[in-house]
Amino acid sequence: MTQEKNTSLSINGNIWNILEANERQTEILCQNLRISPHLAKLLNLRNIPEAEANNFLNPKLSNIMPNPSLLKDMDKASQRIATAIMNNQKIAIIGDYDVDGATSTSVMNLFLTSLGVKTIIHIPERDEGYGPSKIAFDEFRDFKADLVLTLDCGTSAFDILDQEAKNFDIIVLDHHEAETRLPKVYAVVNPKRLDQDDTRKDLGYMAAVGVVFMTIVAINRTLRENGFYNTNQPEPNLMQWLDLVALGTVCDVVTLLGINRAYVTQGLKVMANRQNIGLKTLCDIANINEKPDTYHLGYILGPRINACGRVGKASISSKLLCTQNISQAKILAEEMNSYNTERKDIECFVLEQSIEMLEGTPQNYPMAFVYSKNWHQGVIGIVAGKLKERYNLPAFVMSIEEDEVKGSARSISGVDLGSLIIAAKEKGVITKGGGHTMAAGFSLTEEQIPLFRDFVGAYIKESLNNTQPIPILNIDLCISLSAANANLCTEIDKLKPFGAGNAEPLILIKSVFITKTYIIGQGHIKCMLTDLNNNKLSAIAFKIADTEMGKNILSNNHTCYDVVGNLHFNHWNNNTTLQFTIIDIKRSI
Repeated sequence: MTQEKNTSLSINGNIWNILEANERQTEILCQNLRISPHLAKLLNLRNIPEAEANNFLNPKLSNIMPNPSLLKDMDKASQRIATAIMNNQKIAIIGDYDVDGATSTSVMNLFLTSLGVKTIIHIPERDEGYGPSKIAFDEFRDFKADLVLTLDCGTSAFDILDQEAKNFDIIVLDHHEAETRLPKVYAVVNPKRLDQDDTRKDLGYMAAVGVVFMTIVAINRTLRENGFYNTNQPEPNLMQWLDLVALGTVCDVVTLLGINRAYVTQGLKVMANRQNIGLKTLCDIANINEKPDTYHLGYILGPRINACGRVGKASISSKLLCTQNISQAKILAEEMNSYNTERKDIECFVLEQSIEMLEGTPQNYPMAFVYSKNWHQGVIGIVAGKLKERYNLPAFVMSIEEDEVKGSARSISGVDLGSLIIAAKEKGVITKGGGHTMAAGFSLTEEQIPLFRDFVGAYIKESLNNTQPIPILNIDLCISLSAANANLCTEIDKLKPFGAGNAEPLILIKSVFITKTYIIGQGHIKCMLTDLNNNKLSAIAFKIADTEMGKNILSNNHTCYDVVGNLHFNHWNNNTTLQFTIIDIKRSI
C-alpha cells in the first residue's frame, strides 16, 4: 500500500496523507462482494482480505468466537470455577477501578449470582493502589472465600499473589502485558502470556472483560457437560451481558478487530434494549435517548463510570451495573454523575498547570513530562491523554504522594509504553507498573524522578530515531462536495463500530467555501460548505472558536479551502440530517 504525501502543513500543523488502495484488490472486492467502489476501497485500506470481509461487515459471535480452550490455562480455570459453582463454594472477586475493571467484575458477578453463588467484590480505591492487595485478601478471609478471581489485574502482582496462593486457590483473568514469569497461582488466563499460541492474533486485542466473557462461555460449557442445568436451574443466556462487554471493550481503547468487533457490535444491540437497570438509569441521567454507539460508550458513559474510581468511590461502578433495584440505580447513577462533574473541574486545574510547566521550561526530550505535589491522582491519566493530543508527544503525568509517586502515561505511534514500563522496572528506575502499547500506569519514589525522566527520554528518542514527530492525518477518501451524500454515508456506516484499529474514515473535500458561520455551545462552530456548483453540506467543528482554524473559518473572507473530516448522519429531535465534522482545513491550491 502506498501513500501520496503532501508535505505542506495544514492550518493545524498536520501533514495530510492521501492513502491509495490497491486497485486490483479493490476491484475484486467490489465485484465478488457486490459492494460499492468506495466501500471496497475502505476495506482494502484497512487490510481486510476478501476471505475476512464478510465477518468484518457482519461480525457475529457465532462465526468469530473461537474455542475458549485456545487460551492457556482456560480449561484449568473454567473447570475450577465450575467445581466451585457445583459445590456451593464462595467466590471472591477483585477488579480494577476503571471501566474495564468494573464491567469485568460485573459480568462475572452477574453470571455467578444467577447460578446462586455467594460472591464478594473488592474494587480498590485509588489510595489503595492498582491490583490485588492485603486489604482485599483480609476481606476475603473474613468472607471465608474458597476461590479468588483477579479480573483486569494480577498478571504482574507476584509478591501478594505468590504469598496468598498458600491460602487460596487464585485464578487470574487479565489482558495486561506479561513478563517471562507468572504468579504462582492456580491459573493465569491472559492472551498476552508469552507462551500463548498466537494463531488468533485478535485474541490479544481483548480487554479484560472480553477475557472474562470467554471464560464464562467455557465455564458454562463445563457446567452443561456435567449436567448442572435442569428445570430448577436453567442455563443462563450469556448474550444478555454483552452490553457490559461492549462498554468495557470500547472504554479500554483496545483494537476493534476480530473478536472485539463482534463483542461491540452485538453488545450495542443488547444495550439498545436497555435490559441492564443500572446502564439504563445512567443513560437516562446522561440524556442518551437514541440508539447507542461507540461514541456514547467512550465519551458519555465511560467517563461517568471512570469518575468513581478517579475522584469518588470506586465500588459504586460495579454496584450500579449489577443492581436489580430501580431506586438504588437512580441514587448510584446520580452520585456517579456528580463525581463526573467534580472530575472535570479537577482535570481542568491539573491540565492548566501542566501546560504552564511545559511551555514555560525548555524540554530536553521529545516528551511531555510533568509532576506536582498537589495533583489528584485520579485525573492524571486523562491529563496525560490531553497532553499527548496537544503536543503529539508521549506524555507522563505524576502525582507526588506522601509515600510514593503515582504516574500515568499515554503514547503516540512508535513508542511502546508496555515495553518501556517493563524495561524501567527491570532497570530499577520505577518500583512497579504495567500497561499497554499506548497507555500505562506506574509508581516510583520522588528520588527516582530524575533517573526515570532520563531513562524515558532516552527510550523515546531511540524509538523515534531522534526525530520530532509531525502529526499525520491519513485520509481515506478524496471526493467532491457533491459526492458527500447520503449514499456514501450509508456505505461508511457499514464499517461501524468505529474505534481503535478501525477509525472512522477521514474524508477530504476539495475546493469549498465555508459560509454561514456562527458559534454555538462551548466554542463549537456551525457552518455551511458550498462550492461553485451550488452544492451545499451542513458542517460543524467542535471546540475550535479560539484556535487558528476557528479564526480562519469565522473570518468568512471568501477563501477557498480543502477540508478534512468525517461524514455522518446527525440524529436530533427525531430528525436525521447529513453533517460533516471538520477536523482540519488548508487553503486550496
